Amino acid sequence: MNAVILAGSTKEDKLPDKAFVNLKGRYMISYVVKALRECDKIEKIAAVGDPERLKEVEGIDIIVPQADTIMDNVLRGVEPFKNDRRVIILTCDIPFLTGEAVCDFIEKAEKTGADLCYPIIRKEDNLKKFPDAKRTYARVKEGVFTGGNIFYVNPAVIDKLVKEAKKFIAYRKKPWKLGKLLGGKILFLFLIGRVSISHIEKKVEELFGIKGKAIISEYPEIGNDVDKEEDVKMAIKYL
Repeated sequence: MNAVILAGSTKEDKLPDKAFVNLKGRYMISYVVKALRECDKIEKIAAVGDPERLKEVEGIDIIVPQADTIMDNVLRGVEPFKNDRRVIILTCDIPFLTGEAVCDFIEKAEKTGADLCYPIIRKEDNLKKFPDAKRTYARVKEGVFTGGNIFYVNPAVIDKLVKEAKKFIAYRKKPWKLGKLLGGKILFLFLIGRVSISHIEKKVEELFGIKGKAIISEYPEIGNDVDKEEDVKMAIKYL
């Protein structure tokens, strides 16, 4: 299994050049690379971002120059692994990530046979581990969850995903807009707290023509990102 770290910087970022924010003497991206290296399922690591700065980071096998948008960075990052059966794509701003969390996610995703897997974490698990974390939560039939920052993807379906995925990425922290995008029935069920994970999975299959699965992770480290100045203080506290 190969991995792609999205380490680019855009004008919309509230925390400029966040991959290289110093957290206790190390770049934030270095924590992510370390976690990937601690998972024996990971072979090569590609990182998309500023080539000159990424050269300073140990453990990266392939450096890919960044594009102007997140989705273009995804396309560029996956290119070296386009013939792989599956690849994982993750952001550079999850410094709490551990090798154990990565391996657990991959193992669960592999069992599904899905083209796309996305981790979700129960609110109670997240607050138990990170009580100060400010996260966006969504209520579904199975409970209240927040999303993760890592994807398990079939490279063969990446191009098919790009158009709609741009909307999903833009709305991933806005549950109401995400529900609207998914359709009236899903939105109604979401509003009354009765939409189920399987409802959403079926809608994803309908929209994209692929098999998508939500993976419930017991590792909050997989979803607590550091993308604002106030998050940096929290990161230093918990690292």
